[in-house]
Amino acid sequence: MKTINTIKKPFGKASWSPVKHARYLDWEDAFDVEFDDGLSFLEPHKTIKKANKISADAIPVRVSVPRKFRTHFKITYDNGQTAEVSWSFVRELPPTNSKK
Repeated sequence: MKTINTIKKPFGKASWSPVKHARYLDWEDAFDVEFDDGLSFLEPHKTIKKANKISADAIPVRVSVPRKFRTHFKITYDNGQTAEVSWSFVRELPPTNSKK
């Protein structure tokens, strides 16, 4: 079943809020990301892997949010690769390809 996410804003239209916490949910194969304004998103792991060019067999071993700015969260994988996921990647829809 495909779900429609209406909370995400169009590209460039989301308002910034600090990342409160992020965690990996193994049973969902997704990341639960909560923001200070109360919004929470379940971001699929495959989307993050694709955007950061992470190996398909990589397994997350650590998820951290920098204390100072909280603009993103960082994922460290068992093979040494890392992914940094911006607040806007989680809160906004990807840009559309407009052909003119």
